Amino acid sequence: MDPLGARSQFVEVQTLSTWERQPDLEGEETEKEYTDSLVSQEAFPSPFPYREDINRKIVLYNGDVALLNCTAIVNTSNETLTDKNPISESILLHAGPELRDELLKLNGCRTGEAKMTKGFNLAARFIIHTVGPKYKAKYRTAAESSLYSCYRNVMQLAKEQAMASVAFCVVSTTKRGYALEDATHIAFRTVRRFLENHGKSIEMVVFAVTDMEEPTYRKLLPLYYPRSEEEERASLPLIPADIGNSEGEPVVPERQIRITEKPGSLEDDCEEETLDSDLGQVGNHAFARMEGDVDKQRKLILQGQLSDATIHKQHQRNYNRWLCRARAEDLSDIAALKALYQTGVDMCGRTVMVLVGRNIPVTLIDMEKALLYFIHVMDHITVKEYAMVYFHTLTGEHNHLDSEFLKKLYEIVDAKFKKNLRAFYFVHPSFRSKVSTWFFTRFTVSGMKEKVHHVETLQQLFTCILPEQIDIPPFILEGRATNSETMKYSTMKNDQKVMTL
Repeated sequence: MDPLGARSQFVEVQTLSTWERQPDLEGEETEKEYTDSLVSQEAFPSPFPYREDINRKIVLYNGDVALLNCTAIVNTSNETLTDKNPISESILLHAGPELRDELLKLNGCRTGEAKMTKGFNLAARFIIHTVGPKYKAKYRTAAESSLYSCYRNVMQLAKEQAMASVAFCVVSTTKRGYALEDATHIAFRTVRRFLENHGKSIEMVVFAVTDMEEPTYRKLLPLYYPRSEEEERASLPLIPADIGNSEGEPVVPERQIRITEKPGSLEDDCEEETLDSDLGQVGNHAFARMEGDVDKQRKLILQGQLSDATIHKQHQRNYNRWLCRARAEDLSDIAALKALYQTGVDMCGRTVMVLVGRNIPVTLIDMEKALLYFIHVMDHITVKEYAMVYFHTLTGEHNHLDSEFLKKLYEIVDAKFKKNLRAFYFVHPSFRSKVSTWFFTRFTVSGMKEKVHHVETLQQLFTCILPEQIDIPPFILEGRATNSETMKYSTMKNDQKVMTL
């Protein structure tokens, strides 16, 4: 027994290894992923950069949260605080009957809220009780917001009570139907943002998991708490597109209604243009713009009677639906192809995206998922000017994208994709691909012909993008590219390293 009377079965959190000190259990395989990573941190910095000071506060613990000796532990329960899940039952068992009496005085807890009691016979001084959401696909947004509130409210309570350490269990229990990986993303980013913005007084945050939950937590921790700059760069392509706002809270664009100061007060001599300007600051969706019946608008589109502005809004809504699908679906199988990735910048400082034709097995994959993955990756890139490099090197018949697919992609994507694309470099084109590109850009899409540049050699590409700013797949240097191209690429990259040193 220690001086406070805690039994020997309790675990002192100070004796646990922090995330910063924990070795990478994947070993050489993870190192290879670092080497293979084709992302330039300078071109697109990680939203969760390496922070040693934050990593020192994070602990991943495989064991019972009820046994941790820290300022507070978290209990996940239901709205009446009577849930019989393994975590709650263990906490009740070790805390003693006084806890059950105290819970009756709380009069329950609403989903997303956090309420505090004493720890009683636990080593922890306090217990923070929270209620995770029941997950249903059609209420996904509400579930995400509620789960965010659980973690955020626990952290806020810990800060207000000047707690030095807090230990989380997995808040979203299996019986509530929340997918573990999706819930873990929200947990990690919410805690990370809170520590960044408000967590100076909090010294330690423990994530207590079971054997079943540990692999998921260990896989996702490097995305939000990278232990080195190398791990940060390797994790960047795996970070979801939806990372919430500056606090980690899920963002729903349709609900971002902004009202100007005194929106109803207009000067007597205001013109219609002024009214349109004021209303433009309210929001972009149908409700905020006080538009008419959406179904009637779609009928008018078919009859060709709608204005260009209204058609643009309809297109924007359609794109947003595709974007929501892209963020919701599991696209890991498409990501594993490494057919699309971000590299450095071109001579004009524009972000460069690389598309590798040989890595797209058109006949073997779900092309609709490929379209979703393209939207998922490119949405945040296209807000600024960018360039695309397409390597046609060593592609076969099974790699050629159908013109109908390209047309569909062009019609779906947001206007910013087309407006901010400044150059499309078609590297190692064949005669057939040149003819197909000419027909496609001349008769199918408008405004693309001037942006497409056929590039016969890597040296020609390097006049637009420096070698150190583009990661070229090894098979291109070993295959179609000549020995002189390979030597030129290697020499120029080595020269750049020497200049940097």
